[in-house]
Amino acid sequence: MKTLADFVKAKRKEVHLTQIEFAQRAGVALTVVRKIEQGKQNLNLGAVNQVLKMFGHMLVPVSMREIDPKENKESKEEV
Repeated sequence: MKTLADFVKAKRKEVHLTQIEFAQRAGVALTVVRKIEQGKQNLNLGAVNQVLKMFGHMLVPVSMREIDPKENKESKEEV
């Protein structure tokens, strides 16, 4: 599975943009692009999504029920 850092860096390079050019086009600070590409923790979801919009993608929060089918099944049984 490709990490967010690998995905953004590869996509940016595919379109032949420097980090500075990419940040300007995405409408974010250069530090945002650098943090994403370095795989830093504690990123602002809004800023990450602004970067991902450049490639037609977006991150959305997911609940454990959507991830763990067992949890989802148990929830249905309780109703």
